[in-house]
Amino acid sequence: MLDANIKAQLSAYLEKLQRPIELVASFDDSAKAREMRDLLVDIASLSAKVSLRENGNAARRPSFAIGLPGEAPRIHFAGIPMGHEFTSLVLALLQTGGHPPKVEQSVIDQIKALPGSFDFETYISLSCHNCPDVVQALNLMAVLNPGVTSTMIDGAMFQDEVNARQIMAVPTTYLNGAEFGAGRMLIEEILAKVDTGAAARAAEELGKKDAFDVLVVGGGPAGAAAAIYAARKGIRTGVVAERFGGQVMDTLGIENFISVSHTEGPKLVAALEQHVKDYEVDVMNLQRAAKLTPGELIEVELENGATLKSKSVILATGARWREMNVPGEKEYKAKGVCFCPHCDGPLFKGKRVAVVGGGNSGVEAAIDLAGIVAHVTLLEFADTLRADAVLQKKLYSLPNITVIKSAQTTEVTGDGQKVNGIVYKDRVSEEVKFVELEGIFVQIGLLPNTDWLKGTVDLSRFGEIEIDAKGHTSVPGVFAAGDCTTVPYKQIVIAMGAGATASLSAFDHLIRS
Repeated sequence: MLDANIKAQLSAYLEKLQRPIELVASFDDSAKAREMRDLLVDIASLSAKVSLRENGNAARRPSFAIGLPGEAPRIHFAGIPMGHEFTSLVLALLQTGGHPPKVEQSVIDQIKALPGSFDFETYISLSCHNCPDVVQALNLMAVLNPGVTSTMIDGAMFQDEVNARQIMAVPTTYLNGAEFGAGRMLIEEILAKVDTGAAARAAEELGKKDAFDVLVVGGGPAGAAAAIYAARKGIRTGVVAERFGGQVMDTLGIENFISVSHTEGPKLVAALEQHVKDYEVDVMNLQRAAKLTPGELIEVELENGATLKSKSVILATGARWREMNVPGEKEYKAKGVCFCPHCDGPLFKGKRVAVVGGGNSGVEAAIDLAGIVAHVTLLEFADTLRADAVLQKKLYSLPNITVIKSAQTTEVTGDGQKVNGIVYKDRVSEEVKFVELEGIFVQIGLLPNTDWLKGTVDLSRFGEIEIDAKGHTSVPGVFAAGDCTTVPYKQIVIAMGAGATASLSAFDHLIRS
């Protein structure tokens, strides 16, 4: 199952086990069960501290669990955790075996103190790069707290469950049989949802912080660059972000980041976060800004009620997926309306889907989905596609893609539980048409995260923060950088440069005032 290179690497990792662990398998007579058995036999052969038992009684088959001998296991894998989930498997082995996790001690203490029983089930696809974050977080909680169990479920392997629960986006997590959340969640986010007092405690602690010299709002490439440049000046620097990494976390392949021929969004974000941590930067994650109040000390009020103060502020709040804003879209989000074809595509195997948007992202999505689904209908508002010529050539070469131009999407339809079609108007003939399908992937660009700034700083008609060449906004002491601004060409490398520029401008402002 595992090649020699992976076996060698895994063997080295398993040397870190501090106590024996047990793999408990529940098989059926399927080909997947044989494949899973081969994987487990390989793992057990690599360490004397790993044993394999094949008499498990799990209802989902094939599946396996990881636990301590003599104890009921709390981590379960209903599927073969390869691809993006292989790291989840390795971490589950190590952490069950006593290897310490790389999380803050305060997080460990919070997990251990959780009262009650928490049975988590997470539906994933092996091609999803966001799913492992959720699986790994819940597995760690299961390791640390005997009241928590965590089960990873490969939606492609357990398609009947996916259909029965009408799961159309991954990761989707259930807690004690009820839907708990959809999409990527950090362990801190999960804890905030199950630990009801966490938000109030966090607000109280944030409110006690002294004023910063530079406070960066946003943790994407622009925010990270701004924080690093500020910290290197030796001034008190803080970063407050809804999630560190921002939109880059949802980007899979990155091939235009100069000096790095190829990387993936989560890898780049991990490197950014580590670089920021190399300096004395106060990173306040999972916090959304709600209000900006100018003054001698600029105030940033957070949604949890806490207020941070700073002598200067850099706004780097980035952007989010643009929605169609048509009837039915919000009602069927994660029930057929999706924004990540790479993550959610496998859930629509053999089904009919639409892609809305004819730019590079839309055409790339259609091409990727064509290899999974039965048929793709691409809808473009304009009378021509905007994607690169090489992508259009590939698009038109695929037999299961229909391209419809001059199409204005007017409604998403469904049966109350899931999507069953899309309605569009032909902008030439004015005729209204209906396409029967099971999934819709929206790829129509981004919106700046600036709603909370209206009436405080000058915004363009597109909602972007208006800045000059040095990152100045209309408010003294407030600077901005990245995709939330009027800077042309929204690219990672440009955002990083803009972040550095804004930070240097903020430092210049501080020394002059």
